[in-house]
Amino acid sequence: MPHDHPHDHDHHHNHGPGHNHAHGDHLHSHMHEHDEAADIQVLATQFIDGFVQATDKSSYLKLAGVPFERPGTGGQKALKLVDVELKTDWQVGTASPSFGSRELSYLPFPGEMIRERTNMSLIYVSMDERAALDIRDFLKSKKPEYDL
Repeated sequence: MPHDHPHDHDHHHNHGPGHNHAHGDHLHSHMHEHDEAADIQVLATQFIDGFVQATDKSSYLKLAGVPFERPGTGGQKALKLVDVELKTDWQVGTASPSFGSRELSYLPFPGEMIRERTNMSLIYVSMDERAALDIRDFLKSKKPEYDL
């Protein structure tokens, strides 16, 4: 779990990930990769909920800074945002490699453990290309800088 503490000495050693510490007159955080992924997932869930509830979806996207045009492969032609795709999956079990076997170890979930997962993709097209931008990748690109 991240924590803060002051240092009265030169700061040339590494505390590893998931650690906050002071550098001179500023404080910054180092988060575990898992923490960042979890944060992005929470943001994505909130973003999707807001989009679904928005009465003016175009304005919602504009306010969020979603580009309505972006460069295509090689930057030759601009891709235009034409669709916002929502995909819902229901995780009903888990499967993982079994130790010493080519068979999967399968664990179906009881009803109360089944979870809904909704993801969003921004669909861009040109005459020659179609590209999907996962909302989590968009949100990662917008992530504020935590080193203050």
